[in-house]
Amino acid sequence: MTAVYTLLLYLIQPLIWIRLWHRGKKLPGYRLRWKERYGYCKGKVVPEGIVLHSVSVGETLAAIPLVRALQYQYPTIPITVTTMTPTGSERAQSAFGKNVSHVYLPYDLPTAINRFLDTAAPRLVIIMETELWPNIIHTLHRRQIPLIIANARLSERSAKRYQKLGRELAELLQKISCIAAQNSEDGERFIALGAKPEQVSVTGSLKFDISVTPELAARAVALRRQWAPHRPVWIAASTHEGEERIMLETHRQLLSHFPNLLLILVPRHPERFQPVKELAQKLGFAPLMRSENQVPSTTTQVLIGDTMGELMLLYGIADVAFVGGSLVERGGHNPLEPSAHAIPVIMGPHIWNFNDICGRLEQAQGLITVADQAALIQEMTQLLADSDLRKYYGLHAVDVLHQNQGALQQLLHIVEPYLNAQSH
Repeated sequence: MTAVYTLLLYLIQPLIWIRLWHRGKKLPGYRLRWKERYGYCKGKVVPEGIVLHSVSVGETLAAIPLVRALQYQYPTIPITVTTMTPTGSERAQSAFGKNVSHVYLPYDLPTAINRFLDTAAPRLVIIMETELWPNIIHTLHRRQIPLIIANARLSERSAKRYQKLGRELAELLQKISCIAAQNSEDGERFIALGAKPEQVSVTGSLKFDISVTPELAARAVALRRQWAPHRPVWIAASTHEGEERIMLETHRQLLSHFPNLLLILVPRHPERFQPVKELAQKLGFAPLMRSENQVPSTTTQVLIGDTMGELMLLYGIADVAFVGGSLVERGGHNPLEPSAHAIPVIMGPHIWNFNDICGRLEQAQGLITVADQAALIQEMTQLLADSDLRKYYGLHAVDVLHQNQGALQQLLHIVEPYLNAQSH
């Protein structure tokens, strides 16, 4: 099976190049650094350290506290962060700067993987969430390089798909040094697919291990005073195509009740910044772009967050947050980032990416789920009109965050034997 998979992967490379080139029309980053995707990274990584892979933006954000903790605990061990997307790459570079190396993880081709590992020669590889690449796993196992899947999650839907691979998948999972699952259900699914119970630890989700630093809180307060000292503000963040129109139409309705309301609209992907600006103009707004670095005037009704790495700051300015990818079928994005600011969080019904987290928040009345635009308008109207209600939901949300922290410490405990052991 692996041989067939590898052969197919080699055969489809020309299609991958066409896809990268095509995606590069909207996001030029896809047309750059192709050599890295085939393991050519000499001079770009410091060998004999930790390689941490986070496929895209969400995983990179979850990895930030882990990378910082590893740097603090093991200051002499170099760290390389790998991603697969230009947005993940930008996020990694803006979060860590020159303190870590950064390259794209090569495609799962034996030649590319070997080339990468020859250069990086890591003493430990950590993969965020559930990226199960057969050739990477086989090659690491053959080279006796430990592999930890951190913050591992496996939805019921994915588990059913993986089940079809049967014995081959079980053998693959058994080559992983440790699977640090987000919850016991995830852990049980990995075991049902063939992982040995002693390989699986339930650590909780790293996504809970975020906090609003005093510096960030101070910047958010300063921006709020500058932008909207006497205005209500709501944020619609990580939105996808189809959602921005809903947000702007919702905003139009809300303005009839709250005429000085400001919407901060943050599309998930950079290639959507310009189309969303044009959509807002088409709907009669005169949007201000965050990158213009201007203070919104009292007549500015929509501000588009088109900068990278500022989402946590922008959440800190708002009174209420809508988290996107949830009114369209994308599975939702992270509701814990606004929760950290103790503001009410609203999401649509499509939240399978964060089922467990959303379930905990909803149970504790820290998350409001809406079925459609009408329900969103209704909930927003109530929340904007009632500061006690906002406080109620916001405090419950931040409580859930605090009660579930600790995954980071457990993960550091798992990592310790691999890093304190003599480097191979």
